[in-house]
Amino acid sequence: MFSRVPATAEDGRSVYERALGADLSRMPPSLRVYFGAIPAGCVGIGQGVYDDAGYCGPRWLRPVVRLFAGRGVMFPERGAAVPFAITNMPQRDGSLRAERDFFFPGAQRRMVDAMSIGRSGEIIDRLGCRGGLEVRLRARAEASGMRLRSVGLALHLGRVRLPLPRVAGVEVTETAGRANGTSQHVDVRVRAWLLGELFRYEGTFAYRIQPLDGKPGRGVVPPA
Repeated sequence: MFSRVPATAEDGRSVYERALGADLSRMPPSLRVYFGAIPAGCVGIGQGVYDDAGYCGPRWLRPVVRLFAGRGVMFPERGAAVPFAITNMPQRDGSLRAERDFFFPGAQRRMVDAMSIGRSGEIIDRLGCRGGLEVRLRARAEASGMRLRSVGLALHLGRVRLPLPRVAGVEVTETAGRANGTSQHVDVRVRAWLLGELFRYEGTFAYRIQPLDGKPGRGVVPPA
């Protein structure tokens, strides 16, 4: 069974820093800010537009995906030029909670996840409002950015953890924006065996770190 490292936040490093070590410094400056540590009393805020976002699998599976929407995992809508916002919130146990809001015409959808580090250095991402779906991710830093690929899945039913066969996979690619050095580009794809691509979101956003009270502070990245 794959287990989590006991909660340790005292070293001040982000989940990604603990997974990558010195390799984090290989990435462009804007991504080092995004994947680096968020100071105590601060949050990370990103805003941008997804060129393409939402469910892209077979029509017959859409009602099942609709059930996941209320749990903050994924949703049945799909659109182009979709405004979005992300909020990254460090937790006391060293994990990182993220909320992604998608603003479709006539509907707003939210995806929620919490990341922690595993004993083998893999990232454990618990998806949904209750963290019911676990995705284990392997991170790799490159000069162009970050790549994350899933290497395992599990369901959490109360205190019971049920490993799942690798019938689906997640791939995340994050690179610096082409237009300038302050924005970044993200491409997330979810694929299933025999069904192909089921869900994706891809676009560009600007990111900043700000105090919880919204006031400027030392060492805080100003709004882009």
